[in-house]
Amino acid sequence: MDLAPEVNEFIHELRIGDLPDSVAAMGRRCLLDLLGVGAAGTRTPLGVMISDHAAGHFGAGSHSAPILFDGRMVSPAGAALAGGMTIDSIDAHDGHRLTKGHAGCGVLPALLAFTSAEGITDGDDFLAGLVVGYEIAIRAGIALHRTACDYHTSGAWVAVGAAALGSRILGLDPGQTAEAIGIAEYHGPRSQMMRCIDHPTMLKDGSGWGAMAGVSAAYLAADGFTGAPAITVTAPEVADLWADLGSEWLITDQYFKPHPVCRWAQPAVEATLELCRAHDLGESDVARIEVATFHEAARLAMRHPANTEQAQYSLPFPVAAALARGRLGAEEIAADALHDPIIARIADSVVITEDQAHNDAFPAERFARVALVLSDGSRVESLDTEARGDHHIPLSDAEIHRKFHELTTPVLGEERAAAIDALVEGIGAGGRLTDLLDLILTPVEGGV
Repeated sequence: MDLAPEVNEFIHELRIGDLPDSVAAMGRRCLLDLLGVGAAGTRTPLGVMISDHAAGHFGAGSHSAPILFDGRMVSPAGAALAGGMTIDSIDAHDGHRLTKGHAGCGVLPALLAFTSAEGITDGDDFLAGLVVGYEIAIRAGIALHRTACDYHTSGAWVAVGAAALGSRILGLDPGQTAEAIGIAEYHGPRSQMMRCIDHPTMLKDGSGWGAMAGVSAAYLAADGFTGAPAITVTAPEVADLWADLGSEWLITDQYFKPHPVCRWAQPAVEATLELCRAHDLGESDVARIEVATFHEAARLAMRHPANTEQAQYSLPFPVAAALARGRLGAEEIAADALHDPIIARIADSVVITEDQAHNDAFPAERFARVALVLSDGSRVESLDTEARGDHHIPLSDAEIHRKFHELTTPVLGEERAAAIDALVEGIGAGGRLTDLLDLILTPVEGGV
C-alpha cells in the first residue's frame, strides 16, 4: 500500500522556508534539550554500556557514523541505537502527551546517524529534517494508540519517524519510501511499556531500538528490501491524523521536563515543591505525604531504588528526594541519593491513591494532588496540579537554557557547553552545522 501523495511530499519536499518561525524555534528548543540530556546520559551506566556495545557489535562498514558524545565510528544503525539509549538513560527529554512517549529521543540520533553517514552539511535541511521526524513520529504514535490494544513504548512508532528521515536523506522514491516505513513499523519494538513501569530496567522506553530499526529500514528499502503496509500511516481509520501535515504542527505541543524522572511522577513532585515553598517547610516538618493521582502514575511504586532506572520510574522516591533536598535534578537520581537515609525515610511515608477524575483526564492531562501531613498533626494540601513544561504552561527560554547548562557543564565544561548552546541557536538560520557536529560527535573530556 503506497503512502498518500501528501505524506510522501511532506517527507521529501519540506524545506526550512516552509516552517513557521514558531516551529523552527521549537525545533531548536528540542535540539538543545535533547543534547543536554544526551551529554548527561554519557555519565550513566546505561550510556557507557550501550556505547561500548555499539562499538563492539555494530562495526563501521561502507557507511559509518560517530556515536553521540563519544566519537567512535560504528554503523549508522549502531550510532542511532547508542544515541537513542544514551538520551533515554536520563528521563529528562521532551515528550508528547497524546503519544504517552517521546519522539525526539529516537528521531535526533537517527538524524545524526544519517547526517554523518551521508555527508550532510546543510544546517537548514538538518532542522527541517528534525521537524519532519517529529511530525511523522508523533502522528504514528497517536495512530498506534488508536489502533492497537496494548500500550507500546516510544520505539514502536519512533521507528516510523526515523525511516521517514532516512527516506528523505537517501532520496528514496515514493515506492521505496513506503517500503522503508512499512519495514520500520513491522520491525519497530512493540514492547509493553507498563512492564518496564512495573519492573524498571535499562530497557526503558525502547527509543534507541526504534531509532536503530528505522535507520536499518531505510537502508534496507534503498537496497530493494520490501515491507508490509504501515497501517499507522495508511489505514483509513487514521487518515485524519495525516490530513493536516504541513498545516498543523504537532511538534509545538511538545512538553519539556523540569525534572529527570518519568513525566507521570512530575505533577506530584511539583505539588510537593510548591507546598514546601508556600509554607516554608523542610523534611523535618513532614510526617507523611499523601498523593492522589491517575492509575499509571500510581504504578510508579518503587520506594527504594537500587539504580537510577528504578529511581526515574518511581513516584515515592523523587517526591521524597524533592522534599529532602528542595530540588530534583540529575544528582537526586544518582548513586549518592539512592543511599540517602533521609530520602529513604520520607519515601516510606508516601501514600498513593488513585483519583477517578485524574484517571478520566489521562493522557491529555496528568494531575496529582498532594497533602503534606505535618509533624504536629496538621496538614496542607495542594490543588490538582500539572507539571510545568506542557505547551499551555511552558518552561521559559531561560529555564530551558539553564537546564541545558546544568546537565552539560559537569560533563563537557562551560566553554564547550556554551559553544553548543550558541551553535544550536544558529541552526536553520545560516549557522554552520559542521561546527555543531564537531562538538557533539567527539568524545567528552577523558575519552572512552
